[in-house]
Amino acid sequence: MQVETLKNVPKADPKNYLRVATISSKTALRYFYIGNNPESLELLRESFNIGWAAEDFESVKKMFSSGEANNVDVIIIDVSYHEREIKEFYSFLKNRNLTSIPIIYNDRHLKNEASLKQDEAIDDVIDLSNWQYDFYSKISFLKKSKEYSQAINFSYTKVDPERSILKRVFDILFAAILIILLLPLFLLIALAVKLESRGPVFYNANRAGRGFKIFKFYKFRTMEVNADEKIQSLAHLNQYSDASNVARFFKLSNDPRITKVGRFLRNTSLDELPQLFNVLKGDMSLVGNRPLPLYEAATLTTNEFVERFMAPAGITGLWQIKRRGREDMSAEERIGLDISYARNSNLLYDLWIMANTPKALFQKTDV
Repeated sequence: MQVETLKNVPKADPKNYLRVATISSKTALRYFYIGNNPESLELLRESFNIGWAAEDFESVKKMFSSGEANNVDVIIIDVSYHEREIKEFYSFLKNRNLTSIPIIYNDRHLKNEASLKQDEAIDDVIDLSNWQYDFYSKISFLKKSKEYSQAINFSYTKVDPERSILKRVFDILFAAILIILLLPLFLLIALAVKLESRGPVFYNANRAGRGFKIFKFYKFRTMEVNADEKIQSLAHLNQYSDASNVARFFKLSNDPRITKVGRFLRNTSLDELPQLFNVLKGDMSLVGNRPLPLYEAATLTTNEFVERFMAPAGITGLWQIKRRGREDMSAEERIGLDISYARNSNLLYDLWIMANTPKALFQKTDV
């Protein structure tokens, strides 16, 4: 059945979609939903311009074959996972040169996440029931990434297995050792944060990492509570702003939202220590490109920038040891360093970056 074009899509709550509206000229996104969950369908109707729905893969194949569903931007699968069915469906798309369409799987059906991540057909897994963000930036990134991957015969989801396993083992062992050794420091920092200002000890926020994978990112809280809600009023102070006041990153010099303890933690990089738990969970690596807030990642979906997301998210990286703390660094320079790391990443390179990280921990500027 074809879903009617939406005319009265509710406006996004600015508290949940803070600055994601940096992409303002939305094209008519078209989705194909596979499933029969009413809540999922309602969400898609509110988020897209037009779409189609079918309850099983065979119905989808018939609609594609007949030409009933044309120019689809994303396929969303909301049925129980069966490897054989997924492979057959992906083969069907291959035969019709439709593999550039991103495929998103609803994780409410997910039982074995490890096996699903190995599936070449699935580009991302999200929780549709709790989805709070702009589908446009998500799909735009996935489409650009797939186009780029196919153009250079490389995929950000396919890395050298041996190198990937070695890097993961190193990450787990090193992160676990550091957490054990630094536990007393964790407790002292937590106490200092709590004594200075009301609010939680940790700051948890959604970040976009490798392949635009969104995860909960942990830091010690360095700002006053509700600091994110003040971004718009401080946009004119952004270090990365250009003449048109449009920037891909957001960072302030002498940010007025930062607490006294928070300033010390930032200048010594101690606020980053909780990300060791992100490393243990597999969200991040010890070395990689910094995971970005969604409103920043949403501005980097064009061909010249997408490559920076092909590297894993990291606690430290090339940007940190080369230019961190430099007020005169442009957004293009920072992205260039990220892309350089993505192209040259290997374990020896990671060890070199880690060896040069200690001298970059202490900043001379408050940025």
